[in-house]
Amino acid sequence: MKTFVIGISGVTNGGKTTLAKNLQKHLPNCSIISQDDFFKPESEIETDTNGFLQYDVLEALNMEKMMSTISCWMESPRHSLASTDSGSTEEIPVLIIEGFLLFNYKPLDTLWNRSYFLTIPYEECKRRRSTRVYEPPDVPGYFDGHVWPMYLKHRQEMENITWEIVYLDGTKSEEDLFSQVYEDVIQELAKQKYLSEREREPAQAGGVAGRGRGRLPAE
Repeated sequence: MKTFVIGISGVTNGGKTTLAKNLQKHLPNCSIISQDDFFKPESEIETDTNGFLQYDVLEALNMEKMMSTISCWMESPRHSLASTDSGSTEEIPVLIIEGFLLFNYKPLDTLWNRSYFLTIPYEECKRRRSTRVYEPPDVPGYFDGHVWPMYLKHRQEMENITWEIVYLDGTKSEEDLFSQVYEDVIQELAKQKYLSEREREPAQAGGVAGRGRGRLPAE
């Protein structure tokens, strides 16, 4: 079965979850997997020399469990997760995976049909982060001592990525971001649907010809 997988990554508090949920409301047969659901327990998170819990690294996540969840969806995309059900069975099932470290995890590289990365400036990111409540809560200096440096490190690692990533300005309004990405996704889905139909045509034609050749000669 054809599927369409969207990756939405980016800086902390960049608007990843909001964008994913807005897309899900408007895309038929759409499910979401959030990377934040796969953090390891606090007792398993390492600390650095400053005593900062190392949450913004891949090692803080149970990526094997996340990959298993994705595999289950791929095997049965219409039934694996809660999804919008407004589409017909003809619609291509869509999976949105959102999280802050998607494009730094190699086993996911071949999965993406479309990749988006939200960015916001340092000051805006710090301001937004200060308004959020985390468990455990951010300690003084945590943003400058761990969160932002890790974001810059992982962003630099992405320079070696060979597939296309669409970078989004996270300071735009929620509505503008949704419109930009939704239009892009709809175009890509239309292309995939067209290609799928083209692939079926030779098989159907071949089937008809095959039956003709297999007929007994008329007497």
